[in-house]
This record gives sequence, C-alpha cells and structure tokens, in this order.
Amino acid sequence: MSIKDNLLKIKSQLPENVTLVAVSKTKPVADLMEAYEAGQRVFGENKIQEMTEKWGQMPKDIQWHMIGHVQTNKVKYMAEYVSLIHGVDSLKLLLEINKQAAKHNRVIDCLLQMYIAEEETKFGLDEKELEEILQFVKNNKLQNIKVVGLMGMATFTDNQSQIKKEFLNLKSTFDKINSLSIVNYQLSIISMGMSGDYKQAIECGSTMVRIGSSIFGNRK
Repeated sequence: MSIKDNLLKIKSQLPENVTLVAVSKTKPVADLMEAYEAGQRVFGENKIQEMTEKWGQMPKDIQWHMIGHVQTNKVKYMAEYVSLIHGVDSLKLLLEINKQAAKHNRVIDCLLQMYIAEEETKFGLDEKELEEILQFVKNNKLQNIKVVGLMGMATFTDNQSQIKKEFLNLKSTFDKINSLSIVNYQLSIISMGMSGDYKQAIECGSTMVRIGSSIFGNRK
C-alpha cells in the first residue's frame, strides 16, 4: 500500500477527538509530501536539526511536533516554528522553551512527559515532580509556554495487560490533575500510543497518537 493509502486507512479508524501525528523521522521530504498531499498536516520528528531542515523545505501550514528527548541547548533552533513539544521532562527545559519562545514573540504548547514504563531507558516525571512543575507554572506567569497536556510511552513489550495498565495510569494522572485545578485551565491532550499500541491507547483515553511505520513503512 502507498503512504496515502496507509494514512487514509488509519485516519478512517480514528475517533474524531484523536489527533494523528505522522512520525516522519528519517523519512525523505518526498514521503512527507505524499502524506501532505493526502491531507496530513501534523508531523512528528525526534531530531531538531532534521525537523528544521524539513520545515525549511515544506509548506508553512504544517504543524511540527517535537516528539523526541530535547536538550535545552537545542531549543533555540526550533523555537521559531515548533507547534508542540511532547517530551518536556524538567522545569529547566520548560523555562528554556519559555525563554526562546519569547525571542520570537510566540507561545509554544508543551506536554509534560510522565514516566509510566517499567524500563530504565525512558525519560519522564513522576507524579510529585509533575505537580511541582504545574504549581510553578501557576505561580510564575510564563507568558510564552502553555502546558496543554501529558505524554507517556508504554513499556516496549508484548504484554498487553501491562501496556494497558500503564496507559490507564497516565489517564488517571491526567484526570486527577484536571480535578485538582492545579493549573487555571483544563489540560486537553493525552499523547500516548504508537504504531503497535495506538488502538489500545485510544481505548484508554488517548487524544493524540504518534504513528510512523504504519504510515511510511519500516525505517532502514
């Protein structure tokens, strides 16, 4: 199947309230343009340099999502254009995004990344750290960022019950934060689920899924 066919098939299966992020890392601009021509406008990359090169070459109505781990010294390279940063896992990073966004007179949307997996390799916050950051955001008017939701990555395993448990933990945290009104507004996005587990993620409450190989084919 072509990229267009893959994309349209997946989109037809997604509920209206779920945003599809087409994960285009390592893929050439020609592949992204095929998805663009089929109507896709949200693309996810995990390397800032690669994303910036693609941003420079592609139509400007695209929303670029940074889905990888972000180093603070690299934020300045994407602050001009990035729409949503998925993996904010420290207050230091959040403050740097705010600082760099201010230079471009922009507000950058951010997701706080929760640590939900049983793997040592994943980044993220625990619930206490999450609440501390949200309290800081509430008490210190950061004019150039907006925390709009949470993101989490499940353990890479075939154990479906474990994946489901981790997704439900993230949904529970999301609901708790909204009920506590720690921030002055409702968080709206739960980003969880990838090519292998997005259907289960949606069942557990995900409103944003990151799908790459099921659209573009396996990476070399």
